[in-house]
Amino acid sequence: MNLTLKIWRQKGPQDKGKMVDYKVTDISEHMSFLEMMDVLNEQLTNKGEEPVAFDHDCREGICGMCSMYINGEAHGPDRGVTTCQLHMRMFKDGDTITIEPFRAKAFPVIKDLVVDRSSFDRIQQAGGFISVNTSGNTQDANAIPIDKHAADEAMDAATCIGCGACVASCKNSSAMLFVGAKVSQYALLPQGQVEATDRVKNMVAQMDLEGFGNCTNTGACEVECPKGISLENIARMNREYFSASIKG
Repeated sequence: MNLTLKIWRQKGPQDKGKMVDYKVTDISEHMSFLEMMDVLNEQLTNKGEEPVAFDHDCREGICGMCSMYINGEAHGPDRGVTTCQLHMRMFKDGDTITIEPFRAKAFPVIKDLVVDRSSFDRIQQAGGFISVNTSGNTQDANAIPIDKHAADEAMDAATCIGCGACVASCKNSSAMLFVGAKVSQYALLPQGQVEATDRVKNMVAQMDLEGFGNCTNTGACEVECPKGISLENIARMNREYFSASIKG
C-alpha cells in the first residue's frame, strides 16, 4: 500500500505550523496507524530529517494518549477504537490521508501532533474524587449496597479514558461529554453523594475556566468517542448542576 500523508508540522507552541506532504510505500494493511507512523519516522530519521512528534503510550486502546485528527475525524474513520487500534485496512492504496492534532483553545499544540490536555487533569482535580475517612473506621466498599442498574451506568461512565475526542469532534470544542462522564461516575454511587453538590459546581466552573465551549447538541462527541460514552451523561450533569445551584 502506497500513501500520501498530509501532516501538520509545528516546532513549538509559539511557532507557525503548516501542512507537509510525505510519501510512504509498502505499508501493510495489517499495520496499525501508529505502526505506519513509525515507518514514516524511520524513513525521516534515515534521511536526517526530524521525525513527526506524536503522543502514544500503551497502544492497547486504554490510555487515550494517541489522539490524532485523521481525515476530519477524531481517531480516524473506524468506530469504537483509538488511533493506536485503527488499522491500515481502513484505507486504500493510493489514498491521501490528512493528519492533524486535536484542535481546541484548551488543547494548545506542544509540537506537531502532540497537544497539551492537562486541562482535563485540572477539571478532574477540581472534583473528580471522593473523600474517604482512613482513620481506621473506613467502611468496606463491598458492604455498601448499590443498585445493579446504577452500578452498571457508573461503570459505563467510568470507561471514559479522557482522550479528548469529544472536544476535537465538537464545533464548540465542548468538554461536556468528558465532564458529564466524570460527574456521572460518582453521582450514581452512594460514595459520591457526600460531595455531589460541590463536585459538579467545581468541575463545571473549571471546565468554563479552561476555555471549553458549550454543548452543540449535535451528538458528534458520542459518535467519535472510542468508548461510546453516552450523551445521557451530559443530561445527568445538567440535572446535577441544576440541583446543586438550587441548594446553593
